[in-house]
Amino acid sequence: MRDIHCHILPGVDDGARDMDMSLDMLEAAQQAGVTSIICTPHCREPYFDYDAMWDAYEDLVAHAGGFPLTMGFEVNWNKLMDLGFDEWAPYLGLQCESFAGPNKATFLLELSSSASSSQYGAYKQTIFELQGMGYDVIVAHPERYGAIQRHIDLAQGFKDMGCKLQASADFIAGGRLGNEKKPAKAMFKAGLYDYIASDAHKPEHYEMLAKACRKFMPGGGTEHL
Repeated sequence: MRDIHCHILPGVDDGARDMDMSLDMLEAAQQAGVTSIICTPHCREPYFDYDAMWDAYEDLVAHAGGFPLTMGFEVNWNKLMDLGFDEWAPYLGLQCESFAGPNKATFLLELSSSASSSQYGAYKQTIFELQGMGYDVIVAHPERYGAIQRHIDLAQGFKDMGCKLQASADFIAGGRLGNEKKPAKAMFKAGLYDYIASDAHKPEHYEMLAKACRKFMPGGGTEHL
């Protein structure tokens, strides 16, 4: 089982604060049945130091005892616009084989939880451009976005474009903002999700991943990248 979204790198965002915590998270991941991890630190304010994140990744690899780790980013739409779309997008994909095949890369995109439905036209334009650059786009935790909570058809619109949707496992306990369980269940019922990821910021989030996979994914596991 590959975890495609987590904040396990030490000292670079609001996830693992140091290497000891990273290794505790790695142990918890293995206990939950995870066999490989894509490290996806935040690309948004107040975080994002590209070189420091790669250094942290290489440091974790050196301490991980051979556990399979690959590098990626959870890219916030606003930060991508600030950085410069054409300049930075090629550097911020997930460094792994794509869902869509070996000739495509994958891009994990975070939207704003407070954006109105009118903003979704701009989001779709960005997704269209990423797809044109060869990316297979995953929208992170749509259950967290207020507009989708009110209008599930916005999530269906992403699916109609060929996007994948990824649930963050803490929805099982209400979610990061406390109101994600109901919309997540509605999206599972509608068949909109492709993946559950830990979105782990601490070891306990892997217990939620195991529980969510048992309850909501066929066979009790997640799909693989």
